[in-house]
Amino acid sequence: MRLFTLLSGVLLMFSLFHNAHAAEPAADVYSFSFPALQAGKTVNLADYKGKVMLVVNTASQCGFTGQYKALQKLYDAYKDDGLVIIGVPSNDFGAQEPGSEAEIAKFCEANYGVTFPMTAKQVVSGDGAHPFYQQAADQLGFLSAPKWNFHKYLIGRDGLLKDYYHSTTAPDSSSLKEALQAELLKK
Repeated sequence: MRLFTLLSGVLLMFSLFHNAHAAEPAADVYSFSFPALQAGKTVNLADYKGKVMLVVNTASQCGFTGQYKALQKLYDAYKDDGLVIIGVPSNDFGAQEPGSEAEIAKFCEANYGVTFPMTAKQVVSGDGAHPFYQQAADQLGFLSAPKWNFHKYLIGRDGLLKDYYHSTTAPDSSSLKEALQAELLKK
């Protein structure tokens, strides 16, 4: 009985916390930009108005690094339909992205043929997180914040955050592909 009471309390607190975030008005992501992986350039999310975006924090020395291959395949399959994948290298988790921007770019192209936009290395977790990541956690709730590399945010054609996918959700998983396809059908 005691365990039931404790679990009920935890669920109630989670529900209240989740509902508090759900009440916040949604804001689009078009005001955010990132320095690009290529020096002197910028990745402006406003440049992708009307497109579906998948923003993924990445790392070159992670057990999930192989997801680059599936991300590139997804990008190739849907870019003409309006999908943009944006890779955001981060060294936040396990120091698994220690390289320079030039090293990251070389690694991504040589090993996975990455052609989707990539940003310069960013902080994606905690108080120092890039403002995009802070807004995503504010809008989608605490549990939506990246907990590891290859965390994914889905953004609709309207520029609003739609959902998030943890690192363990592969880019070619049915749940992610179905959500992408549903957003791509919206005009």
